[in-house]
Amino acid sequence: MPIRWRLTIFNALSIGVILVVLGLALFLLLRSAVFAEVEDTTRDRALTAAETVEAGEALEESEAERLSLGGVFVIVRDEQGQILEQTVNTVPSGEIRDPVWSQALDTGQPIGGAADYSTSAPDYVYAVPVNPSEGSARVVEAGQSYDSATETLETFAAILIGGILTALLLTVGSAYLLARTALSPVDAVVRSARHITEGDLSKRLPVSNPKDEIGRLTTTINGLLGRLEAAFVRREEALWRQRRFAADASHELRTPLTSISGYARMLKDWGLEDPTTAREGVAAILGESERMRNLVESLLALARDDADVPLELVPHDLGDVAAEAVEAARATAGSKVAIEYTYPKKTIEATFDRARIRQVADILLDNAIKYTPEGTVTVCVGREDGWVRLEVSDTGVGIPEEELPLVFERFHQADPARGAGGAGLGLSIAHQIAKVHGGEIEAASEPGKGSTFVLRMPRKNRDLGR
Repeated sequence: MPIRWRLTIFNALSIGVILVVLGLALFLLLRSAVFAEVEDTTRDRALTAAETVEAGEALEESEAERLSLGGVFVIVRDEQGQILEQTVNTVPSGEIRDPVWSQALDTGQPIGGAADYSTSAPDYVYAVPVNPSEGSARVVEAGQSYDSATETLETFAAILIGGILTALLLTVGSAYLLARTALSPVDAVVRSARHITEGDLSKRLPVSNPKDEIGRLTTTINGLLGRLEAAFVRREEALWRQRRFAADASHELRTPLTSISGYARMLKDWGLEDPTTAREGVAAILGESERMRNLVESLLALARDDADVPLELVPHDLGDVAAEAVEAARATAGSKVAIEYTYPKKTIEATFDRARIRQVADILLDNAIKYTPEGTVTVCVGREDGWVRLEVSDTGVGIPEEELPLVFERFHQADPARGAGGAGLGLSIAHQIAKVHGGEIEAASEPGKGSTFVLRMPRKNRDLGR
């Protein structure tokens, strides 16, 4: 059963029970009030008549008429029950069962109860024993039929039942309209949700009222869809990068393997017979092996960063790390390239993984030396607004403007004529390390004048999710 019908039935039953209980209570209160009015009127008339009779006076016609107003009858009896006086010819000719007057006469106390006296029975009768100084009167009775009260109650009951049924029908209609109105946003959400597929998560569910429960639920689902869309986009980007990475890695590994295989085949077939050729072949195999080893290490470094290997975040002095990298670079740079570094006067402390940042410094220095056949490489460190920076500048060949945005792409290589070449992974590794530290690397260059690479990272990396 649909929710709207369940809500309608529940509301209708709840309100129906309330209406029935209230109607029944109201009917019982009215019944008690109407019957009490009949009984009070009858009691008052009986006591009034009893005072007159006990005073030794007869019921005059005017007084009898007054006592008979509203359908009340008055009867005066002797001790045998014979009627001495009555306002109207009320008592039937047959025998009356369990007369109230005999009970009052026996107990000597006024008493009331039901009896069938009039033609509109049942009646309420109130009997008062009397003892006049003269005459044989012993009991005065007053009675009134419940007929008028019953008619009033029947009329009220009919109106009440009709009102309850009408209110119940209106409640059912109102509850259905309310449930349909309240659930109409759900229908809109269902229709919109049917058009959302895995291939298109850009659509959102309609929000009619963002402050009610359905609106908050829809807003939450839209937020979830947004996160799913972003996750799918990241997944597609990751899959694209993996496919490209696999293709580029396969291409880069194929070249040294082909060269090694060719030289090995040559040595096997005839190269060992010529010492010069054998030495050249062995040297080529060693060179290609070294190249392939470096390439594999770079690939492993990238794979490690892609796999989110936790960082060892400890406070370090960035100046010390730069100094170590500079000393190592000077040992391999040769005499044509000068590496200048001024040790900072103050400690440039930050929280980072020392081994990873040292690797970044080595990559930037190696890249600067590689593309500076002759000239100067300058290294400096410093602070700026909660960040620390490592800057490496050179006076080398520079990078063309159209290639500058691509220098951090994996396997991207500048024109081999401008430098020593390579696998094109160094700057990608440096960029990845900076990224996992919450930092960045910026590159600026001018062809023929040199390039500048700047590593920036926050001084505190305790809140990184790695």
